[in-house]
This record gives sequence, C-alpha cells and structure tokens, in this order.
Amino acid sequence: MNGVPAGDEPAGTHERISDKHMFIKDKQMSKWKNVIAAALLAASSQAWAVPTLSTEVTPNPATVGSSVDVDVRIADVTDLYGYQFTLNYDASVLRAIGYGEGAFLGTAGTTDSFGGFVDNGAGTISFVYGSLVGAIPGASGSGSLAQFRFEALRAGSSTLSFSDLLFLDSSLRDIAVTLDAPAEVGVVPEPASLALFGIGLAGAAALRRRRPSAQA
Repeated sequence: MNGVPAGDEPAGTHERISDKHMFIKDKQMSKWKNVIAAALLAASSQAWAVPTLSTEVTPNPATVGSSVDVDVRIADVTDLYGYQFTLNYDASVLRAIGYGEGAFLGTAGTTDSFGGFVDNGAGTISFVYGSLVGAIPGASGSGSLAQFRFEALRAGSSTLSFSDLLFLDSSLRDIAVTLDAPAEVGVVPEPASLALFGIGLAGAAALRRRRPSAQA
C-alpha cells in the first residue's frame, strides 16, 4: 500500500508552515508600524503647534457704564514657566478697574503674579507677569493667563493689543509666541439713552410737520 511512512510528512509541509508564520509576522509588524507612525505623527503635530496669545471679551458689545471682562489666553504652549506682557487699550472708551490671575500656569505648581502698572490716561497695563516658583516643569496646553475688568466709558470701539512680550520655558529659554488678531471691544449707548434719542427725533419730526401749517 503506497503512502507516507509513519513519522514522515509530505514534501513542502515545513515550507508552507514557515510561509504561514512569516505572513502572520509580517501582518503584526505592519500593524505595529501603523501604530508607531500614528504616534509619531501626533507627537510631530504637537511639537509643531505654535503657541498663540489671544483675548476673549465678554460681553461684546457692552453698554456704556457696564463692565467688560477680558480674558488673556495662551494656546498650544509647551513647558511655560513664566510670561510678561503689556496690554494696550483706548483710554477714552475703556477704563481698567480690576485684575485676576488666570488658572493655567497654576496647573503646574505654585505661582507668583502681578497685575501690571495701570495707566488709564495712556491706556496701558504695563509689565503684567506670572511665573512658577521653584525648579519644576512648566505648564503645557491651553488656558487663561490673566483676567482684566474694564468699565465702558462711552460709545465707540477699542482695539486690544499686546507689547513687551516675554515667554520662558523651565530652562529660561525664550518661547516664540504668535499673536491672534487684535480684539475689537464695542461699546454702545445704554438703552435709556437710546430711548431719549428716539424721543428727541420724534419731537424734531413733529416740529417740522408743524412749521408749514404755521406759515400758511
């Protein structure tokens, strides 16, 4: 009876098993390569994100006599240890009345901060700063650096801009920061003033209608 002797395997069996193992191994390697490539891409995207300084204004527009809150924010920063900036505004439209430290830097540890030198004549809050204390890593991510409150003085608009920028990492190296588009704070008359203005217009219109009759 013809057949394969006991203990012997058909020719090519080892080769087929080896090819199967190689195929599975290649599939696993391919999967890990994709995972590693995705991780590297994510890390690269984070590394190339440019830190951006911006302001958020609430409410906008505001009414004359009301408060305006300005939140100075940083986005996509890595290892931020300390910062400094000057905030500029139109002093004929806004008056600075308050300051509070933002929460972002404090996520990395104890902080020291200063709300700057306020000059409501020139429209500047100069050399606002915040810093971590001690030899610790800086804060990474996005969040609020400082919060300011203004009083809306008159109807109009004020541009908020920055100068004297300095951002440092935990090794006291400069961090390059880009500026978002300057915020425009709008201030409108309070409703009572608008109502009086409307009454005045109505009175002027009635007076004009009466004049031709009087001349006739």
